[in-house]
Amino acid sequence: MIPSGLLPARAPDTHKGDVGHVFVIAGSVGLTGAAALCALGALRAGAGLVTLGLPSSLNDLMEAKLTEVMTTPFPETKHRTLGLRALPDLVSMIERADAVAVGPGLSQEPETKQLVRQLLPRIAKPCVVDADGLNALADEPQLLKRLTLPVILTPHPGEMGRLIRQSVADVQSDRERTATAFAALYRTVVVLKGHRTIVANVDGQVYVNETGNPGMASGGVGDVLTGLIAGLLGQKLSLFDAARLGVYLHGLAGDLAAAERGPIGLIASDLLDRIPLAIRKYQSLA
Repeated sequence: MIPSGLLPARAPDTHKGDVGHVFVIAGSVGLTGAAALCALGALRAGAGLVTLGLPSSLNDLMEAKLTEVMTTPFPETKHRTLGLRALPDLVSMIERADAVAVGPGLSQEPETKQLVRQLLPRIAKPCVVDADGLNALADEPQLLKRLTLPVILTPHPGEMGRLIRQSVADVQSDRERTATAFAALYRTVVVLKGHRTIVANVDGQVYVNETGNPGMASGGVGDVLTGLIAGLLGQKLSLFDAARLGVYLHGLAGDLAAAERGPIGLIASDLLDRIPLAIRKYQSLA
């Protein structure tokens, strides 16, 4: 089913400030690709501005890599991951953004996980949490009940299993029940990724996505989805609408790439390049 009518039309005099400033908190040494893919996913979704917040020693590298994305360096640990000293500056940057993405490539460095747990309750903007953001929450899932606003969580089955202390097999045995139960308990929107991705809203609504293909089983594809959803949040879609439209467009971009190149050997940047085409096709169908 197509989640129709969700992408707002743009007036002829639209400028970049009208369509959202997304702040992406991502990246660590060895995992800069995740940060780049997430930031570019937000731009491809239509965000007017994207800023990537990352460990200070990685800033010059990412400035060279990301032409259209702004970068801001923050204090880091000795392992070149975001450190606790970054907290006040991250909060200040979030206050100037319209939407936030947290997690891709942050690492599982203990101090960085502690930073995430201290940061999330201070976020008062629409937010999507993925990857190492979820791994930080797995140590303390009750933290979700103390957040200022509901957030979107985008776990794959392994991350979902860590959040609920169950096996992947348990998660996969009843994906819809798992997602809806967690969404209701913690007042979050849950995007349980995989074949026929489940999007569960805090009020019990469920969307089952039908786009996508096995060629999307490739590293970095989930980081693109995180950025895509954040880009839609920046355009003032609700959490549930941004999540379900995001997974639909993400899968459609994968289908367009597979139709052109075949499903084997697709990489995450193939999806990035086709998100605008997916949006155009969506608008023609919706």
